[in-house]
Amino acid sequence: MRLERVWLISRLGSQAAQRQAKRCAEDLAAQGVHVVAASSGLARNPFPGLLATEAHLPDLALVLGGDGTVLGAARHLAPLDVPILSFNVGGHLGFLTHDRSLLRLTAPGPKAELGQESLWDRLRNDCFALERRMMLQAHINRGDGVARSDGLEQADGAHLALNDFYFRPCLDEVSPTCVLELEIDGEVVDQYRGDGLIIATPTGSTGYAMAAGGPILHPGIEAIVVNPICPMSLSSRAVVVPPRAQLSVWPLGETSRRVKLWKDGAHATVLEPGDRAVVERSPHPALQVLLEQSPSYYRTLTHKLHWAGSLTAPEPSHN
Repeated sequence: MRLERVWLISRLGSQAAQRQAKRCAEDLAAQGVHVVAASSGLARNPFPGLLATEAHLPDLALVLGGDGTVLGAARHLAPLDVPILSFNVGGHLGFLTHDRSLLRLTAPGPKAELGQESLWDRLRNDCFALERRMMLQAHINRGDGVARSDGLEQADGAHLALNDFYFRPCLDEVSPTCVLELEIDGEVVDQYRGDGLIIATPTGSTGYAMAAGGPILHPGIEAIVVNPICPMSLSSRAVVVPPRAQLSVWPLGETSRRVKLWKDGAHATVLEPGDRAVVERSPHPALQVLLEQSPSYYRTLTHKLHWAGSLTAPEPSHN
């Protein structure tokens, strides 16, 4: 990998991430790498400013934080084919991030003579893999014909999500339920009455969709999870549809029953009854740099989700 320009994105509000970002920036700058540092969080989105002011795209986006910081970076950088390397520094679960022990900076003095390869050397020597994670995009068709473009990641008016889109009632002072009609490939499938609806990628299947009782999908499977949130019908169940399916969602009911559309936990827009959200696979996957030589998705699941297994067989069998 060419390593001449790096965007260093750290989690807003995390002192650990800020300290580590400073060390990385100094280490890279000492090697002649052009580094641009910025903080990212729900209250701060650095990417529109970076894309407007920087004359060149980076060779790499180094993200220090948790999954939320990675999701924000992926929504803006995936359409630009910028690879993302992330480390769990100041984050929580860290499904999408590496352990910070792999963040080895340039070793000074005697340590360098021991052959301990720094992170930057590994990248320059192509000692990594590049994983493409499926993303979703959503276009909003307004019932009144008015198009809105606030908070979009793409010039064509699409919202992007690496984890999921979900629809929830907009008003807190009324009953927190809504009615959503779902159409898949032009065919009406169901009307969901309940707390909302989640449309997730395999990456997002371990997020909100899992918490709402949905299935866990291996990221190597390209598919879309459709999962109702607390449906008021025993027949409303989670379904998994092919990656090329086109899903349309309408809010139904009175005009006061507005619905919020969320992308990866961040607010996207508000839908009025009569508006339609068209959700489908994005043509731009998120490019994630993998450093582990033998990564195990199942090991990550058991570690991050604290799966205990059988209480009578704490050790795995030899079969």
